[in-house]
Amino acid sequence: MQGANLSAVTEFILIGFSTFPHLQLTFFLLFLLMYLFTLLGNLLIMATIWRERSLHTPMYLFLCALSISEILYTFAIIPRMLADLLSTHHSIAFSACASQMFFSFTFGFTHSFLLTVMGYDRYVAICHPLRYNVLMSPGGCACLVVWSWAGGLVMGLVVTSAIFHLTFCGPNMIHHFFCHMPPLVKLACGDISIVITGVGLVCLSALLGCCLLILLSYAFIVAAILRIPSAEGRHKAFSTCVSHLTVVIVHYGFASIIYFKPKGPQSLEGDTLMGITYTVLTPFLSPIIFSLRNKELKNTMKKTFLNKFFLHSC
Repeated sequence: MQGANLSAVTEFILIGFSTFPHLQLTFFLLFLLMYLFTLLGNLLIMATIWRERSLHTPMYLFLCALSISEILYTFAIIPRMLADLLSTHHSIAFSACASQMFFSFTFGFTHSFLLTVMGYDRYVAICHPLRYNVLMSPGGCACLVVWSWAGGLVMGLVVTSAIFHLTFCGPNMIHHFFCHMPPLVKLACGDISIVITGVGLVCLSALLGCCLLILLSYAFIVAAILRIPSAEGRHKAFSTCVSHLTVVIVHYGFASIIYFKPKGPQSLEGDTLMGITYTVLTPFLSPIIFSLRNKELKNTMKKTFLNKFFLHSC
């Protein structure tokens, strides 16, 4: 990258957990358990959908793609974070920092785009049930998944290229536990206002666009549900949306706390603890929500895996 050639900085120092020296082992064990549970939960969802033919529907295809993006997103950040918690050397090479930012933005935005697609799927299922098989055909669903991944890839390339074309001439201490954009750009030299404004507008437009599309989908969904005459019918229709809506609220709730907090002096401890919410906590909660709030998926998991476990035990 051009910025690498102009820069005197060849590596960065991640100091996110340096303010918690006595808690690092506790953090390591806690985050390791949460990470393993995140991997296991998403793999279990994917395996259940793969094995059970009744789940080979657009909604579960999107859920499977969402689980893949979540596994890859956490893999880009958490293993490195866990290694730093056990190490006294927290340096990361310039190219490795660029790679981590690229993959975290790529899979993070892919996750947002897939949540938007899932909202559209619920809108079609409830508002246009007779046209569902046509509008959500296998080819159409595959295109939506591909476009979601392509959109994430473009966002990752745009953001990473813009940031790492800046000149970094020292200091090199990143006040975070991974190569996160806001603390990293504070280390750049020269006038960076145009680049930061451009990158911020691109990211904000993409996230707000996804959020508005999801809100619009649910506005139509609520209107359609209210027109259903029976309470049982309304409950059945809304129950297919609960898990997705809950994940959306968690996802954008934590994101809004991070990106829309008032500007001002912020402690390193505060930045680190808030960063944990969207890198560790949100991915940890997502498979729990989908497994517990989606009745069909929960029952299939019990039938497919728990029954076989008990049969083998006997």
